[in-house]
Amino acid sequence: VQLVESGGGLVQAGGSLRLSCAVSGFSFADYTIAWFRQAPGREREGVSCVANHDGETYYDDSVKGRFTISVDNAANTVYLQMNSLKPEDTAVYYCAAARFPHDYFTLTAWEYDSWGQGTQVTVSS
Repeated sequence: VQLVESGGGLVQAGGSLRLSCAVSGFSFADYTIAWFRQAPGREREGVSCVANHDGETYYDDSVKGRFTISVDNAANTVYLQMNSLKPEDTAVYYCAAARFPHDYFTLTAWEYDSWGQGTQVTVSS
């Protein structure tokens, strides 16, 4: 199982970035893929997830209306489109994968068993 994030960078407040998570080594269709983030001195927190078997998505309240998670099954890639970025969005962003029962959504980090290496997102004020 391998997940590789890319797309992070430095952006001004109000700007946009699109993160990518390239997935390999497992049956992508059976998994829930999530994005987490961790700022210095803070716990890892869940941002969004998508259940790939039906495409249903879930967002943390802090990013609703600004971030969009999507899946390209042909490319085995999950994206996180981040708009209207704020300085408080600054963090290392990770993608993670796990298999859950249908209709079960979670953004609890310990419930995911495969992780990428992370990509840094910095939003300047």
